[in-house]
Amino acid sequence: MTRRYWNINLEEMMEAGVHFGHGTRKWNPKMAPYISAKRKGIHITNLTRTARFLSEACDLVFDAASRGKQFLIVGTKNKEADSVAWAAIRARCHYVNKKWLGGMLTNWSTTETRLHKFRDLRTEQKTGGLNRLPKRDAAMLKRQLSHLQTYLGGIKYMTGLPDIVIIVDQHEEYTALQECITLGIPTICLIDTNCDPDLADISIPANDDAISSIRLILNKLVFAICEGRSGYKRNP
Repeated sequence: MTRRYWNINLEEMMEAGVHFGHGTRKWNPKMAPYISAKRKGIHITNLTRTARFLSEACDLVFDAASRGKQFLIVGTKNKEADSVAWAAIRARCHYVNKKWLGGMLTNWSTTETRLHKFRDLRTEQKTGGLNRLPKRDAAMLKRQLSHLQTYLGGIKYMTGLPDIVIIVDQHEEYTALQECITLGIPTICLIDTNCDPDLADISIPANDDAISSIRLILNKLVFAICEGRSGYKRNP
C-alpha cells in the first residue's frame, strides 16, 4: 500500500481539540503509549501518533476506494449524528447514525429482508399507493416506513456487507465493532483514552467527544475516500 501525503497538521488538530482525552481516573492502561501528558486531571493524547495512524487510515481507505470497495460509517451519539451523515453522503458511503440494531451485520439476511420492506414501502409512498389504502392501514404502514427510515435510512442502498467500517466511538458502538470482528470486516476506529487500542484494525487516538475533533478526523478520511473513488472512475 503506497503512502501518500494527506495534509495532516498538528496545529489544526490542536485547534480542534483532538488531543484532549478523558480524566486520568477514567482511562484504559493499554492507551499509555498514545498518551503524552497529564494536564489538570486530563490525559493528553500524543498527536504525532494520531497523525501517523490517521495517515495510515487515509492510505487504507484511498486504496480500497480506488478498487471500488464499499464503506460503512457508524456513529450514533446525538451530537455526532449530523456529522456522520454529512461525511457519509459526501463520500457516497453507507452510514448508521441513530441506533445500531443488534445483528445488523452478523444477521445480514434479516437486515436484507428489512431493507427490501423499506424499499417497497418507499416505492408505494412515491407512487401514491399508500394513499389508496384504507386510512388505518395507510397510517400503520407510514409508521413502519418512518421507523425504517430512522434506523435503516443510511444503509438503504447497501446490497451486501461493507468492505470497511469506520467507527466514531468505540464504547458507544461496541456492538457494531464486535460484529465486524466476528465477520472479519476491517475496521477503523476513533479511540479516546478510555478505549482498547487492540480491537480495531487501525485505531486513531483522538477526542471522540468534541464535534470539532470528530469532524476533522472524518474530513480527512472522507477526502481520501473521494480521491480514491475519482481514481476508480478514471481506471475502471
